[in-house]
This record gives sequence, C-alpha cells and structure tokens, in this order.
Amino acid sequence: MSTSPAPKTPRSLQARLLWAVLGLVLVAWASAAALAWHEAQDEVGDLLDAHLAQTAALLRLQPLDELDEDKLNEAPELDKHQPRVVFQLWHEGQLLARSANAPQQPLTERRKRGFADSQVENKAWRVFVTQGREKDVLILVGERQSVRDEIVLASLTSMLKPMAWALPLLALGIWWAVRGSVRPLRQLGRTVAARQPQALEPLPTAGVPPEVLPLVAALNGLFERTAQLLAAEQQFTADAAHELRTPIAGIRMQAQVAQGATQNAERAQALAATVQGCDRATRLVEQLLQLARLDAEAAGPGHAQTDLAEVARAVAADLRSIAAARGQGVELDIPGPVPMPLAEPLARVLLRNLLDNALRYSPDGARVRMQLTPATPGHAATLCVEDSGPGMADAEIARLGERFFRVLGTGQSGSGLGWSIVQRIARLHGLPVRIDRSPTLGGLRVRIGG
Repeated sequence: MSTSPAPKTPRSLQARLLWAVLGLVLVAWASAAALAWHEAQDEVGDLLDAHLAQTAALLRLQPLDELDEDKLNEAPELDKHQPRVVFQLWHEGQLLARSANAPQQPLTERRKRGFADSQVENKAWRVFVTQGREKDVLILVGERQSVRDEIVLASLTSMLKPMAWALPLLALGIWWAVRGSVRPLRQLGRTVAARQPQALEPLPTAGVPPEVLPLVAALNGLFERTAQLLAAEQQFTADAAHELRTPIAGIRMQAQVAQGATQNAERAQALAATVQGCDRATRLVEQLLQLARLDAEAAGPGHAQTDLAEVARAVAADLRSIAAARGQGVELDIPGPVPMPLAEPLARVLLRNLLDNALRYSPDGARVRMQLTPATPGHAATLCVEDSGPGMADAEIARLGERFFRVLGTGQSGSGLGWSIVQRIARLHGLPVRIDRSPTLGGLRVRIGG
C-alpha cells in the first residue's frame, strides 16, 4: 500500500527573510563585481595602450645606427609588467630587430599608425603600430592579451578582496538584524502559548511594533468574540434548561393524571393536555436548534438572493388554516418579485416567525398584512408585517429580541425565541429591523430592510 509523502515543513519567517536578504546581497555583490571587471578592463586597457604607445615613442626617438643588439632586446620598463611588452622593427618586409621575447612573425598585418588586435602563434596580442624616424621603418610594439587579463584580475582581486572578507561580517550582521526584527513575533507566540484556555483578556499593545499591531488587534478581536460567544452559550444553556423544565413538568403532571384517571373523559383530557405539552416542547426545541445554528454562523451566509414573494406566498399558505380556525385574515401585498440578500431557508424561517407571532398574539378575527416593497434606486427592498392586535408598549418593544422574553397577559403559550431568531437572521445579513405601531391596523408593525 502506497503512502502519501509527508508534507514539507514550511521554513520559518526568519529563515525566509534571512535567505532572501542574503540572496539579494549576493546578487548585488556579483553584479558589482561584474561591473567592476568590465570597468577595470576598460581602464587597464586604456592605461596599457598608453604604455604601448609610449614605448613605441621611445623606440622612435632612437636612431637605428645608435642601437646595439642588447638595447634592442630590452623594452623600456614602465612598470613591473612592462618586461612582457615586445617590439619589432621592420624595413621593407625584413625584420631588422626584435626584443628577445618577440615572435619571428609580424605582430600584425596592419601598416598604418594605430592599435590592432591579432593572433600570432595561437596567442592573442594587442599591438601598436607606428612609423620610425625613417619613413620606411615600421615599429610594432605588442603585448599578449593574457597578460592584460592577469593585470585586470590582479587589480580586481585587490579591490574585491576586502569586500569578500566583509561578506561573512555582513551576513552575520544581517542575521542579527533579522533575528532582532522577528523577536516581537516570537515573544507574541510565547505569550499566546502560555495563556490558559479560559484566559480571554486582550493582549497588551504597549510597545508592540506597528507591523505586529494588526495581528495583536486581530487576536484581541478574536478573544473578544470568543468571550461573547462563550457568555452567550452559557446564558443560552441556562435559559434553555430553565425554559424546558416547564413543559416537561407539565407533561409529567398530565401523564400522572392520565395514569390515575378512573373515567375515560378525564383520561382523554389529560392525554390531550399531554399532547399539547409535547407540541409546545417540540416547538421550543426546534426554535432552540434554529437559534443555535444561527449563533454558530461566523458571518453572513453570503450574497444569495431569494425572491421573498415566493417564500411569503408559501409561508402564508401554510399558516392560513391556523388563522382561519380563529377567524383571522392574512393579507398579502406583493406587487411582484422582491429579491433580497437572504438564503431561501433563512428567509422562510424569518417570514414564518414574523407571521406566526402576528397571528398568535392577535385576537380572534384580527387582520394580519404582509407587504413587500421592491428595491428602488437609493432604497433597499423592504418587508413589512403588521396586525390589528393590541400592540405593545414602548418598554416592551425595547425588550423584544431578548431570549425567552414574553409579554405577560396575552394568554398565548410561547418561549419568546421567535423574536431572537428574527433579529439574529436580520443582523447576520445586515438588514435593519424597525418595530412600531401600525398606522393603518393599529397593532404592531415590523419592518425589515429598506
């Protein structure tokens, strides 16, 4: 059985930064060396060309009849490399004289005054050509190109040797600087690693470099959101346990009544109450699960567009039978498609909770109207649900959305979670929620969006 290769361990930020800087330094150093070589070739070439011309000028000043063989075999010494300079004296194609290290063949075929590059005896030469005092005498002064390259290399070596010795010191300095630069990150890592799991207080920002400050701020934001989530979870768990205790106790009591009942009517009534208690507990659990899923959302579910008109018609059709049993009317004011940035399942949950609350807390025979307004330039789409019920006081409206908060005296069972679900969905999608009294029906009016 083949096994997949283990993933490569990524290099540390310090190592990547160090190698990147050292690589740039080496590239810059090599580029500078190449440029220095090119410049040295030009400078040394010009200098040695001047030496060749100067040697030729000294030879030209000497009359031929005053030169003996020993003097002809020695070129004037201009520097330590000058003994490698050679010369030839030609007259009508005949070699009159040459230095001891000069070849027998002409150094170049050039006959006019000036410089020439040539190949003699498989060696590259740089040659200066000039006329002697006698017009029919040709003076050739040359130097092998390899000698020039040695001079350039020696000059470049003397210049680059200190730079080469400085490279290790530069690398050490870069390592020290990079290590010091990433020290705040290591310190931050040690600080976070040393924290206890339950420690959610923000990290200190005093003395933090500006480059690390966004990371610290992000971590502090994460700690704050985690603390809020844990607090909400603890509160939710406590409230849910308290709220579930009531229907469960009611179911148990009705079951005990049914067990001890001696008459069928009494037993049937107790069992019916038991079923109602189960329905209430089921609805409470469903709302708790919906709220828990919404609380688990780290961000809005995206930019999904849902046609609220279709969802509103479907939700109204589901609840019309419940409304008809109490003589309530459900009116829809939907001019056409109304897209809104809501995922379809969440849009259904939102509309159902709004319409169910309006029907549940309105008296028999009340009117409930759901109105959808499409988006216009400068205004987003709006959902409005209003009823002809008794409405709510301002203090009660201010508390809507608190988990398990219910208005007393309505005569309706419920957990108070519906409003929490509505406001949580709206908040996840950035939709404003406004609650006030309906100017037309007199009851409560809820507007979302716009």
